[in-house]
Amino acid sequence: MSIFDTDPNIGLSTREIPLKKKLFGDNQLQQAKGISVISILISQFKDFMILVLLGAGFISAFLGETADAVAIAAIVIINGIMGFVQEYRTEKSLQALQKLAAPAAKVLRDGKVMTIPARDVVPGDIVVLESGDRVPADGSMLMAENLTLDESL
Repeated sequence: MSIFDTDPNIGLSTREIPLKKKLFGDNQLQQAKGISVISILISQFKDFMILVLLGAGFISAFLGETADAVAIAAIVIINGIMGFVQEYRTEKSLQALQKLAAPAAKVLRDGKVMTIPARDVVPGDIVVLESGDRVPADGSMLMAENLTLDESL
C-alpha cells in the first residue's frame, strides 16, 4: 500500500480524505444525460462514410441506376438499424450498471471500520468486504479467507 501511503492496520486518516476527494473526485460512474431514441437514430446517419454512400445513392438514382440506388439505400438502412440497436443496448446497459453500484462501503479509517456512502471511497482506502457485499470500487486484495466472487452482477 506504499503507493497510496496507507497503513494496512490503520487505513487512511480522516484528515487525508478531503484532499483525496478533491484530487480524485467521487467514486461513481459519470451520470451521462440519457440520450433520446431520436438522437441515437439520427447519429447513425452522421458518419462520413454513410454520407458518402447516401451521396452515391442519390447520384445513382439521378443517373437512372435504380438497382444501385436501392442497394445503397438498403445498405445504409441496415447499417443504421444495426448501429441504433447496438448503441441503444449500450445506453440501457450503462443505466443498469449505475443501478447496480454498491450504495455503501465498509472502510478502515483511523484504525476503525466505518460504513460510508460508496461514492466517498477514495484511492488508498482499505475496503472491508463480507459475504454478500458488492465491491464498491476497483482495488487490490490485501487479505482473504475462502474468497469466491460472482462477477455476473
